[in-house]
Amino acid sequence: MIPQIKKILYATDLSKNSEYAFYYAVDMAKRTDAEIVILHAVEPISSRPFGTLTDKVYHGQQEASIEVIRNRLQKFCEKVEEKNSLACVHLVAKIVVEVGYPAEEILKAADGEGCDVIVLGSHGKGFLQHAFLGCVTRSVLERTRKPVFTIPLPSERTSIWDEM
Repeated sequence: MIPQIKKILYATDLSKNSEYAFYYAVDMAKRTDAEIVILHAVEPISSRPFGTLTDKVYHGQQEASIEVIRNRLQKFCEKVEEKNSLACVHLVAKIVVEVGYPAEEILKAADGEGCDVIVLGSHGKGFLQHAFLGCVTRSVLERTRKPVFTIPLPSERTSIWDEM
């Protein structure tokens, strides 16, 4: 018997393809009466380049950046709802922005939030894009016991691109 999907982890790198993958997460949530946890991982940066900035100032800047990303994710969800009549704002249970390495944060959030499946966008084109996002996707696939839906960019322009 296939387990019921009640909570979906949608991980985003804030790219166009992540936006495209969000439509799949919303559709899945609507079909299964599930809720969505949105995750964005901000890769940690060293405080060394900031020279004389104290740790307190550095962490204040980091928190401000996280809040900007959280607001952007919320607005994206509202945009999807407005343009596509997909009622998704109420499907989003939580928006999580964590500082850490994306694959690690995806795995932690999937377990910590009690998610049943993971939805990720995958560029699937070009060596550098594959090396970056492919590495995250591959790492998640290799290390999780949860179903992972990787959504590639469509091969041709679809009407959805006009809406994004």
